Amino acid sequence: MRRVLTAATAALTLTTAGTMLTGGPGQAAPATWGRPTVTLAPQPGAPGLGDSYFPDYGNGGYDVSHYDVRLRYDPATDLLTGTTTILATATEDLSRFNLDFLLDVESVRVNGWAASTSTAGAHELVVTPARTVTRGQQLTIVVRYAGIPSETLVGDYTGWTRTDDGALAVNEPESAWWWFPSNDHPLDKATFDISVSVPTGVEVISNGVQPRPPLAEPGNRTRWIWRTTSPTATYLAFMAIGQYDIVTDTTPSGQPIVNAYSTSLGALGPAARASIERTAEIVDWESGIFGPYPFEAQGGVAGPVDGISFALETQTRPVYGPGFWRRGANTSVVVHENAHQWFGDSVSVADWRHIWLNEGFASYAEWLWSEEQGEGTAQELFDFTYASYPADSEFWQVLPGDPGADRVFDNAVYDRGAMTLHQLRLAVGDDAFFEILPAWTAEHRYGNGTVAQFQALAERISGLDLDDLFTTWLFTAGRPDVATAARKAAPPAEPKSWAKIREAHRLLAH
Repeated sequence: MRRVLTAATAALTLTTAGTMLTGGPGQAAPATWGRPTVTLAPQPGAPGLGDSYFPDYGNGGYDVSHYDVRLRYDPATDLLTGTTTILATATEDLSRFNLDFLLDVESVRVNGWAASTSTAGAHELVVTPARTVTRGQQLTIVVRYAGIPSETLVGDYTGWTRTDDGALAVNEPESAWWWFPSNDHPLDKATFDISVSVPTGVEVISNGVQPRPPLAEPGNRTRWIWRTTSPTATYLAFMAIGQYDIVTDTTPSGQPIVNAYSTSLGALGPAARASIERTAEIVDWESGIFGPYPFEAQGGVAGPVDGISFALETQTRPVYGPGFWRRGANTSVVVHENAHQWFGDSVSVADWRHIWLNEGFASYAEWLWSEEQGEGTAQELFDFTYASYPADSEFWQVLPGDPGADRVFDNAVYDRGAMTLHQLRLAVGDDAFFEILPAWTAEHRYGNGTVAQFQALAERISGLDLDDLFTTWLFTAGRPDVATAARKAAPPAEPKSWAKIREAHRLLAH
């Protein structure tokens, strides 16, 4: 876990005392009687972590280690009730602190004592403990709440998708606000226990592994229990609730695989299975390029026809919208979302402006898979992608290294992001390039990273100055000039994999 120390402005309190001030090393300070001394009073934790795109996401003053999310959900009414227990450590003296959350709160307790609450901003729950919190103190924060997530809006938006038979808590960059209180930024990762009581016959899929089978409860209900023991960013925790066929297996190494398919998929079901059932094969191939798989389980969820329109790299188990299967099986999106298990999940962005470290890498993984499958080399895909966007296209005006908050998922972040990595590969050579990728995932495993850190690593391994390359491809508007087949008079041939990659990116870039 990456601990975050906030720079909240401190109020000063003056006290008088007979104090012996400490001098420099080896010096005795002069005695002062009645001289005012300055002490720092406990302060409110910052209402955000200062992200350059989303400054009010996350909160300052504490570091979360674990979430225990215990819920009851009724698909017929969309009523969600819950108790979330948060284990955290204070990183400063706090008079109060914030959680990111939207539902109605019944009560909050901090270390057993009832706390008072209020709301602020679009999604801030302000908690004032009965006793001042001191730096380094262990905190147990218990929040009881209830609400109808699909009717709980920020503006006109909800990150909770209600379906005919249940719901999906799946979204990026925010989704936790609608189902559990949190420190909602990738800088503060934690482990999770998630248990959900639903009517018997309804399935619940979440992250990680099932430490025990579903438990029967009174009132014809069943409780589903999931656990992830790897550090997880809050937006990567998820729930899929509804009617699902669940398929379990193990990898050759014994790691559990859990795949789930909405029963509403109908004719789309076989294509979904033909894609997602190759997850273990794809993860094994990606492990040979990116380094050891970082998590405790694998799998995927094919969501319902009235669910999400995109896919998301929810940790250990990506969730896919039905659109990916409308033209048959599509392993490109499975490659993309599982590449994110390294690039985005294990190594998360330190700031959302570094989104290229997620999407550019996952997109280039698709090009490498195409090369592996004999459906078009990475060079052929670079050439065709480059030629697909005319020089005067708005596409070239978006900077993948800093696209802006309203263009975090722009096509340029995906396609020009992948082109950037191919240019890096050409510049440093295959030996260095395929050393850089696993070195990055190893050095920042379970942590966070920035574009500058990745560039520094690439320069260290390659021994080259790469500033011009990164500046040109990530931070300069306009179509870069390249001397490749992409500049031939005749347009390059379309690689066989292009249609499926394009279809996946059409749905992913949203």
